Amino acid sequence: MAELLELDSRSFERRLADRPLVIVPVGALEAHGPHLPLGADQIQAEVTARALADRVGAIVAPTIPYGVCFGARNFPGTVDVPMGVFARYVEAVLSDLARHGVTKLLVLSGHAAREHIAALRGAADATMRAVPSTKVAVLSDYDFVYERRGQDAPVSDGHAGLLETSRVLAMRPGLVGAQRPSGVRGGSPFVPGPPSPSDWSESVAGDTRPASAELGARVQAYVLDRLEATVRELWTD
Repeated sequence: MAELLELDSRSFERRLADRPLVIVPVGALEAHGPHLPLGADQIQAEVTARALADRVGAIVAPTIPYGVCFGARNFPGTVDVPMGVFARYVEAVLSDLARHGVTKLLVLSGHAAREHIAALRGAADATMRAVPSTKVAVLSDYDFVYERRGQDAPVSDGHAGLLETSRVLAMRPGLVGAQRPSGVRGGSPFVPGPPSPSDWSESVAGDTRPASAELGARVQAYVLDRLEATVRELWTD
């Protein structure tokens, strides 16, 4: 594993001869209840990207730290970047990596909001159209975390809930507060705009009381196995 920001220009150029996978972690600055840090998505994306890179010999690019956080925009600390602005920025980053000869790009987002992922996929599509020799995959680690719902957590578990709290406990326990909130995100999906305070009084969906670092480590091991298998399937050469 190598960190792109730690490589000099010529070392990076030499590494390109081996056609390495470059992982671009994507986070968000977003409220995660009274118990998790605003940067929980970034923390998870970075830890996961580095662990995956160790397994597959990838290079980890600097993290894109902000994202589209429409649903939690009314909670203090959330930075919600408009979809169009975010997509153009990500496209510029990916396209310039491709311009320099990166042919394998994995955009790994710790934030899984629908609008956020749609913007990332739009940016990836535009990059591949501009530089056809580059293949870009976009996914969130939560594509695999939520496969554990119904097994390690209730099927209703969600944002800043049991699974996410447990993962952050496993990764950065010193940043997890003592509170273990329980919440339900209400409101109609057919009504535009973020949920009202009465629909979602705290940015938590799920019961965090059973959260543990042990559960988080077990879920993270599952996620890494699924990610490694996915990467090897996408890039068989």
